[in-house]
Amino acid sequence: MQLFYNPSIDETTESFSFDKEESKHIIKVLRKKDSDILYVTNGHGLLFETEITLASDNKCVVDVRSIKKSPEPKFRLHLAVAPTKMNDRFEWFLEKATEIGIQEITPIICDRSERKVINQERFEKIILSAMKQSNEMFLPKLNEAISFKEFIKKKNSGLQFIAHCEETDKKSLKEALKPNEDVTLLIGPEGDFSEKEIALAIENKYQPVTLGNTRLRTETAAVVACHSVVFFNETPN
Repeated sequence: MQLFYNPSIDETTESFSFDKEESKHIIKVLRKKDSDILYVTNGHGLLFETEITLASDNKCVVDVRSIKKSPEPKFRLHLAVAPTKMNDRFEWFLEKATEIGIQEITPIICDRSERKVINQERFEKIILSAMKQSNEMFLPKLNEAISFKEFIKKKNSGLQFIAHCEETDKKSLKEALKPNEDVTLLIGPEGDFSEKEIALAIENKYQPVTLGNTRLRTETAAVVACHSVVFFNETPN
């Protein structure tokens, strides 16, 4: 199934049109024509089966034939991850986390961060593309970059973890998880969190955890954490 995206449609929508860029892609590149079926999501769990009624590369119009609602996730996974020095590594994480099934991502700027500015628009496009490619019906939320200290002040529901490499008393992430509980997990930069950041997180009720016995790159750690949480909740406990 090839999936398209339109954020403005909902259960009351009977007919809608794609913008000029998407219309041109549908008609000129994909060679779709009148009466062809297109599947569209609004990124909020709804899948629309639509039929093309006007196959124009300036304005492709479709009628909604049926709507299917995907069940809401039983838990929310929010990863706060320090942007990597090389953009392509963070982009790889965004793509894979979206495919695996994440709900929210916040880039955090830490004491040892080598990158302090992100391209929000480009990152959002990567997440959207990954959602469509993997036939996901929920579009993950990408927050604007924020400092570690600012993020720690925010209230997050459910379990709160910080994964770091310091030789301290830590549980494995699997041991610390609970079924169907919301999870917020912090992943640091290439140089890891500073001791002050770790202490501040623990003061604010974040549990220190380990993701395994090997030292992982930031983007690898983030994907491992994402998969671990999703897999834990999909497996009978």
